[in-house]
Amino acid sequence: MEDKKWLEAVNDSMQLERIRKANDYTKKFGLFLSEEEGALLLRERKEVLRNQERVEFGEGILPKLIYAFCDSPYIYQDNYVETMGRLQDIFYFYKNESLDEYTDDELIDFMKEQFDGPCQGSLDYLEDTRLETFARRARFGRGLYEEEDEEG
Repeated sequence: MEDKKWLEAVNDSMQLERIRKANDYTKKFGLFLSEEEGALLLRERKEVLRNQERVEFGEGILPKLIYAFCDSPYIYQDNYVETMGRLQDIFYFYKNESLDEYTDDELIDFMKEQFDGPCQGSLDYLEDTRLETFARRARFGRGLYEEEDEEG
C-alpha cells in the first residue's frame, strides 16, 4: 500500500511539473494555473477517472487540453480553472461514449473545433449536443466528420 501512495505522489509531482511548464506557454494568452489550481484539477482528474472507470498512464490529458484550448477566445483567467475542469470531465466521458474509436488527439481537436465554432464557448452545448453526435458516429462506425443520414 505504501508503494501505491509513493507512486501516486511521484505521478502527482510530475503532473504538476507539466502544468508549470504549460504555464510558460499559456501566459502569452493571459492564462495561468497556480499550484493550488493545478492540484485541484489533478484531484478532479482522479475522481473522473474513477467515475468513468478508466485508467490513464503517462502524461495524462490535462496538459494536452491546456495547450489545445489556451488560445480560445472564450477562455479567460476568470473561467480558466472551471473550464479546464469541465473539459477534462467531458473528455473522459466522451472517450468512453465513443468506445475509444478515436484517438485522444482526434477527440481533443473535435472538441476545440466545436467549442470555438458552433458552440461559441458553451460547454453545455459542446457536451450535450455536439459531442453526443460525435459519440453516435463512433458507435455506428461512421467517420469523424461523416454526415448522418435521416435514419442515423
